[in-house]
Amino acid sequence: MSDMQAMAATEIPSVERSRSLGQDAWRDLRRNWVFWFASAIALIVILMAAFPSLFTPNDPGDCSLSRQHAGGTGWALFGFDFQGCDIYARTVYGARASIWVGVLSTALASAIGLIFGLTSGFFGGWLDAILSRITDIVLGIPLLLAAIVLGKRLANGDTGGSSGLMAVVVVLGILGWTTAARVMRSSVISAKSQDYVAAARMLGANNMRIMFRHILPNAIAPFIVVLTIALGQFIATEATLSFLGIGLKGNAISWGIDISTASKHYRESAPPLVAPSMFLAMTVLAFIMLGDAIRDAFDPKLR
Repeated sequence: MSDMQAMAATEIPSVERSRSLGQDAWRDLRRNWVFWFASAIALIVILMAAFPSLFTPNDPGDCSLSRQHAGGTGWALFGFDFQGCDIYARTVYGARASIWVGVLSTALASAIGLIFGLTSGFFGGWLDAILSRITDIVLGIPLLLAAIVLGKRLANGDTGGSSGLMAVVVVLGILGWTTAARVMRSSVISAKSQDYVAAARMLGANNMRIMFRHILPNAIAPFIVVLTIALGQFIATEATLSFLGIGLKGNAISWGIDISTASKHYRESAPPLVAPSMFLAMTVLAFIMLGDAIRDAFDPKLR
């Protein structure tokens, strides 16, 4: 019996040492206050976008000039703007457009980046050369400048009462995938040279199975990190485009639109400018901090 206990004692530590990269990363993330702080802010903003009525019962479209620049009262924590609209309610409902643009743009960019990066890194050769040059060309185009040009083109061709949300999503998605594609390509090239890929080939696995069953799960972590950071950048870019009058339009409620409108009346009242600016800055910062924390947890060099 003592021999069995001794064998168990020698085997248990080896099991504990055989944790995967994901388990080690989660262990580090649980101890990182930056991860929890950023996650809490991101969760609040997502809930605010999905269920704005949980945060304010007031209607952001209920405006009255009789309340112009009035102080805070009840649920109107930040008072009223120059049109008599509840600043807090508009700020809460403005999260929906920003989150939608960020999520959909990230989804489109991830799809393009995944296809380019996975295909380029796995097959190599002339296909890698062509896809890499396309990536370099798009990467050399300034995101904001190109978004302004394309945004104007799409806005001129848009008819009807559309808010322009999908136009912004398309512009950001087709311009913001390059970094994710390059990171995926590097990860795939590194994973392709591992022994488990050679073993899969020897067992007769085809290219599609090797790509999606063996390589992609082991190369996806850096890709996700880049997309998490990109989500915050897309939200900031959407606000910038809306501020310039190129992004969302019509009756859409957006932090960028409110900041643009309030900037013309900031001498009369500061809260209409400060409130959406503060929420926008905290949201972008949260997603960037979240991406940085995940990147540090998955980086083997920091272990």
